[in-house]
Amino acid sequence: MPNSSKATSLEILACDAGWRNYHFVKVTTEDGVVGWSEFDEGFGSPGVGATIQRLSTRVIGQNVFQHERIHAELFAATRPAAGGVVAQALGAIENALLDAKAKCLGVPCYELLGGKIRDRVRVYWSHCATWRINHPTWYKPPIENLDGVKAMGREVREKKFTALKTNIFSYDDGKPTGWRPGFGSPFAPEINVDRKILRDLHMHLEAIRDGAGPDVDILLDCNFNAKTEGYLKILRMITDLDMFWIEIDSFNPQALGYIRRQSPHPISSCETLLGLREFLPYFQEQAMDVAIIDTPWNGVWQSMKIASAAEAFEVNVAPHNFYGHLCSMMNAHFCAAVPNLRIMEIDIDRLAWDKELFTHEPDIQNGHLIIPDRPGWGTEPNEEALRAHPPKTTGGLLNYGRKG
Repeated sequence: MPNSSKATSLEILACDAGWRNYHFVKVTTEDGVVGWSEFDEGFGSPGVGATIQRLSTRVIGQNVFQHERIHAELFAATRPAAGGVVAQALGAIENALLDAKAKCLGVPCYELLGGKIRDRVRVYWSHCATWRINHPTWYKPPIENLDGVKAMGREVREKKFTALKTNIFSYDDGKPTGWRPGFGSPFAPEINVDRKILRDLHMHLEAIRDGAGPDVDILLDCNFNAKTEGYLKILRMITDLDMFWIEIDSFNPQALGYIRRQSPHPISSCETLLGLREFLPYFQEQAMDVAIIDTPWNGVWQSMKIASAAEAFEVNVAPHNFYGHLCSMMNAHFCAAVPNLRIMEIDIDRLAWDKELFTHEPDIQNGHLIIPDRPGWGTEPNEEALRAHPPKTTGGLLNYGRKG
């Protein structure tokens, strides 16, 4: 059984992913083993790839089995600017090292995390109706009215998913438009929630419930699209609806705890936090029912530590997962091994060429993702396909709200 294999190269690859790009780290070892991870630059994080590239000189020549040491060394080297894109770069490198180590050992990554607790993971259909409204060029059929929203809910039920998550929309003359002032679309930095938005949100949720039926759980993602006053207005407006959770991003754990104590629905949060130090104030405040961890950002190994801390505060966890298939598989291994799991996010609406980009797609049966037993993450990018879809110079949140 090998216990050493040095990294000989670290590369950054990217490809076109419709309204954004997919980004990957490729670590090659002296034994010819290749470890992969997927990261993201489009969710408010430009420059992660440049940071990874700059840190690569500290990785090459090191033993990929010693991922904890490498992470600690990289953290020490970047400590004055810890967090942000630096933390995400460390997470991306860690995830590629885990894949390489597991492949050297010939085992799935979940074995490195303590072994799997479950063979399949319940998933929810994320951005349900959202992608077909906001990005109709890439996700078909486009949704142009409430009938389309109802049909979307019905599709979820007919495809045997047990949960879905949607977002906030404004309806003008019956046509929905994504309402994302927290992301600058529309540009309204005060981020107030008016009566029309509240009425339109209730109408949207009623429509999707009408299509999905009474047995499908419905989740709502509010992102950063309100402040404390606005979130409380939203919660009061949808008190009568049976919601699985309301997802709220807040930079202030005390404000989120105040919201949670008045909410008729469970609250989830924290998908944009980095490292255990950022999560702890939210745990101490009992600010949410479910802690959402972005494992591509944090690194799966470090995410297990965050999940363990959540367990000590009687909080379950869920992964943040709206990227490519490699991220889904990375999150699947996290979900397989973590004890205090609530549910897993995944996008079911996919790009037409997604299946070309990866060696294996997630296997979803009756609303559950089947955990693969292939070595490493169980999938990897197809480099030839990546080259056939070169990355764009625009995309992601940086394009939201732009004119022309």
